[in-house]
Parts: sequence; C-alpha cells; structure tokens
Amino acid sequence: MRRTAALGSAGTLIAGTLMAGALAAPAAGAEGRSTSTTSTSTSEARGVQIAAHRAAKAGIDWRECPADWGLDKPIQCGWVTVPVDYARPNGRKIEIAVDRIANTGSKEDRQGALLYNPGGPGASGLRFPTRVTKKNPVYTKMAKAYDFVGFDPRGVGHSSPISCVDPQEFVRAPKLDPVPDSEADKRAQRKLAAEYADGCQERSGWLLPHMTTPNSARDLDVLRAALGEKKLNFLGVSYGTYLGAVYGTLFPGHVRRMVVDSVVNPSKEKIWYQANLDQDVAFQTRWEDWKQWVAKNDAAYHLGDTPEKVEQQWLKLRATAKKSPIGGVVGPAELIGFFQSAPYYDSAWASVAKTWSAYVAGDTQALVDAIAPDMSDTAGNASAENGNAVYTAVECADAKWPTNWKTWDRDNTRLHKDHPFMTWANAWMNLPCATWSSKQQTPLNVKSGKGLPPVLIVQAERDAATPYEGAVELHKRFKGSRLITEKDAGSHGVTGIANPCVNDRVDTYLLTGKTDSRDVTCAPHATPKP
Repeated sequence: MRRTAALGSAGTLIAGTLMAGALAAPAAGAEGRSTSTTSTSTSEARGVQIAAHRAAKAGIDWRECPADWGLDKPIQCGWVTVPVDYARPNGRKIEIAVDRIANTGSKEDRQGALLYNPGGPGASGLRFPTRVTKKNPVYTKMAKAYDFVGFDPRGVGHSSPISCVDPQEFVRAPKLDPVPDSEADKRAQRKLAAEYADGCQERSGWLLPHMTTPNSARDLDVLRAALGEKKLNFLGVSYGTYLGAVYGTLFPGHVRRMVVDSVVNPSKEKIWYQANLDQDVAFQTRWEDWKQWVAKNDAAYHLGDTPEKVEQQWLKLRATAKKSPIGGVVGPAELIGFFQSAPYYDSAWASVAKTWSAYVAGDTQALVDAIAPDMSDTAGNASAENGNAVYTAVECADAKWPTNWKTWDRDNTRLHKDHPFMTWANAWMNLPCATWSSKQQTPLNVKSGKGLPPVLIVQAERDAATPYEGAVELHKRFKGSRLITEKDAGSHGVTGIANPCVNDRVDTYLLTGKTDSRDVTCAPHATPKP
C-alpha cells in the first residue's frame, strides 16, 4: 500500500510467433467450481470465463506505444477488453492498457509472460518492461526466461482512469495540518473527506462499485488468456500482494508461479480499516530507525547526534511550516508527504536527510524544490490525482468501513499518542470511506484452493507500509508457500533491492519452480551511506 498520493504524490518488440496464440476457454478456477468457498456469484464466475474466452480468441494487437506514454522500442503496447461488471459480461466494457518486452534469452529459454503489479492500489505497472531496457541487474536472469508484461489496472492511467477532483486543485499547496489541535480542526478535515467522497461519486460514480480487488483479479485472468498463457506467472509488490492473494484464491488452478513481496495482511478483519491502523504503528517504528541512522551520521547532516535531538529538529520544522508555509507552499502535510519516503525506502534515507540538512543550514529553496508541487506538470498532476482516486475507490469498495466518527476519533487519538508520525495523516486519507456512497463489499476469505502451487513470499522484517505480520498471515493461508524474511531490514519492496540471499532464491523459484525445503531468514541488504 502506498501513502504518498493523498499528500500530493505517496514501482516490447516481440514477434507474433513468440505468442502461443489463441486458447480455448480456460478451465474454471475456484470461481467456477465453488461459489460458497469464494464468496462470489455464479454469474461473475461465468462472466470471467466468457471474457477470458473472448480475450484468448482475440489476442492482443501489439503496436508501438503511444508517444506520450514514454515507452520506447522495443517495448510494445496494446489493449485487452474486460467487462465493467463480470455479472454482466455482455454489458458495458472498458479496455485495460498493457505492454510487454520479449524475453532476452532464446526461444528455448522462454517460460512465458511474467505479469507485474507494483501496488497502490492505483499504481501503474507499465514501467515494468523498462527494467529490461535499463538493464537492471536484479532482473537479468528473470528477463532471460520471461516476457516482462506490465499493465494499468482498471481505473488507473490509460485504463479508463477515474478521478475525484480537478488534478490541479488536488496538488495545490498548502493543505491543512494533518495533526489536529482542536475539534474545529477535526471538523474541517471531516468536511474535506466527505467532499472528496462526493467528488468521486460525481466524477466517476459509474465505475466505483466495480473498483474492487476481486474484479482486478478477474481482469488479471482475462489478461492471462489474452496473452495466450494457460497459467499465470505473477510478481506483486505491496498492494500487488493482495491482488495476487485474491487471484490465487479465485483461480488457484490458473497459477504457475507467484512471488508476493511486502505483503498486505489478507485477513478479512484487517481489510482495510485495521490494516491502516497497523500501518501507523509500523511507520513509527521505521521512523525511529531512520532517526537513529541520521543521528549516527551527524557528521554529515548536523541534525543531532541522538534520535531525540533529530526528533526535536523535526518538531521544530513542523512548527515552522505550520506557522507559515515554507516558501509559501510547504506546510506540515507537504512535509509528511516528503519525509514519509524515508520510513518507506532505505534508498531515500540519504536524500531526505541531505535536503533537510541543507534547509537547517539556511538553504530554504532546497526544501521547497524537493517538496513543492510543479503546477506546470499537468500530466504528472493528473497521474497523482488518479492514483489517489484509485487508492480510495478500491479500499472503500473492498470492505465496509466504520461510519461512526466516534470510532475513528477514538482509535486515531489513542494511536497518535505513541505513534504520531503518520497516524492522523493516514486517518484523513482514508476517511472518505466513512461516507462512501457506492456499495462496499465483504472481503474475500483468502486461502489455498485446489491446484495452487507453492507461492514465494518475500518480506522485510521492519517494513512500514506492510507490517511483517501480513506475510506471516498469508503464509498460513497459502499452504505450501515459502517465506523469505529479510531480517533487521525495513525497505518496502524487497525483490528490487540487491541482496543475493533474496535475489538468488527469487530467480531460482521463477526459473525452476523450486523453493527451499523450509522458510529462510536473510541478513539485511547494505545499510545506506551518507
């Protein structure tokens, strides 16, 4: 799950002969066999089969990518048609944008397509093939065997994008301080959240009831069929792990290999309200880790030689921005939107500390340049607004949320006392779900089904965005799965980081299907240096 969007932005040339060609209608997955175990209607299960059969027959008309997508040759792009409502497969339809790049090995090396989802919900996967064109060494062995396939999930980017507010208005600074000082502050935030929910309904209400993770999983099965793949190879990160977990529950017999990295807790009791409260605790833990690192490197940053002194500098910075937005545009909300990247990713530790250090030394412009929105970036602002809209729409539609403000106030007031870094910012981001007007579903009971192969689960022990307990929970639910733990590490998205203990096992699994005989604990990747 990502947090940045709501705060003003919180991861193929191939010859047609390489495609397997159109397939017959795929065998029914769990949806088609037992609606009682999947909590889906027979009509939706039948709708997936119909849509997948059509997609397999039609294939994908691969072409050069549109110029404004920023995807150069040899990457190719195309579209796959899916129903808005799988219970009505002959009704209204939308197109899912997809791209690919051929495997870099020989025809004999090729093992099919590897589909990727970077999370969100609301993130685009279309950049995935660029990991081949940019020669990212972590993916070299995977790329030899697989076509890398990215896609925009429904409602995202080039796949019938939804919107909740004018993009320029969405990124305009400054916003309200997330940490309330009074009941009046809370009422102001509640008003904004309700207005945002109303804006989603007004601008995108036709798609909102269908913006669910199960529907995105059904779209994934239609993409599999359109690609000519009998079974799915999938790499999901962050929210992509929940998409993978739901797919594995609905279509266990359609999974060939699945890697899930930085795992959303799939428990019905956690999706999504409790998951976000758990996240607040984990963010505070990782914030403390970063402050220790900054203090240890005080010779480079001069922000304090103890975590307590670094915290005082943070509180001073927040107070300054609250009194008067820095540079006229950076208030407390914008600060959190920037600083949260440090608990999120180790790769941001040094850059965030450097920018902060420059500000303390008198370079205000360095902070403004790093944080302030670029109002001239129309496309970027539209993307940020769309990402936030999809995040909200999916989480609000997937599950029923508390509608009583007293519940939200009680839980977040209690958490904020010991976990102040993200708690209230997170609450306001999710509060539109309390007044959501579209139908909210009951989360799927994620579990193994007949035919599900071993799933590889990868997780950093101190992940802020998706706490470690989520990986443990999915491990319990997916029988035969293997859990790789990166101990004493907390970067979100482990498979993209250079750590041979993790990388080699992911490669082995994707290339051979083999896992270790038991779960594995890896030492952490290298600690960032100033």
